[in-house]
Amino acid sequence: MDSQCLVGLNDRHLVPLTEPGHYLQAAAKRAFVAMQTAALEDGFHLAPASSFRSFSRQLLIWNDKFVGNRPLLDAHSQPLNVLSLSEPERITAILQWSALPGTSRHHWGTDIDIYDPQLLPKGARLQLEPWEYEANGYFYPLSLWLEKNMARFGFYLPFINATGGVAREPWHISYRPLADEYAKQLTPSLIAPILAAQPIYGKEHILSLLDDIFARFIHHSPEE
Repeated sequence: MDSQCLVGLNDRHLVPLTEPGHYLQAAAKRAFVAMQTAALEDGFHLAPASSFRSFSRQLLIWNDKFVGNRPLLDAHSQPLNVLSLSEPERITAILQWSALPGTSRHHWGTDIDIYDPQLLPKGARLQLEPWEYEANGYFYPLSLWLEKNMARFGFYLPFINATGGVAREPWHISYRPLADEYAKQLTPSLIAPILAAQPIYGKEHILSLLDDIFARFIHHSPEE
């Protein structure tokens, strides 16, 4: 994949999903549609909450969290007062739940946040927090189905365990046949000049901490 697509600055590598507003690469789409069909046969309605996300969209999320315009949570899904944190502390806190623009796996067209809208209680709002997918959570039956079935369609959960970096994301599935190769292509030297040219909050600290950010939050060891 060329670097512009890898970092979310171009979307020419994508095709639309049936669900409006959602996009994946063609191979990932075929695998996801096949998995949706298999899930439906077992009574689950597998739907994307988020698929491709552009650099500009990720930048908006990042900057909003940096100044407190979006909720910022700790590793236990509890609210943080962003204005009480130093800039390096804010960066670390944001990275637990939101990728640095240019490094999100959602840029690649291989990764999807999934849920089952028919398991969501009437009047409840999707949070994409771990408790929804754990025992007694709305989507726990779906989590069990994914654990048993997703590998045969090429998908896995890259953030299923918290390792001191990204928090647990039992809703985030990744199409391994493509995603593993893209993860290898992503480097600090590729991202640094892109971030330097963008209006990202905390830029000075981000650039000075970039190697550590990659080691802790990006070049983690994927779960099998």
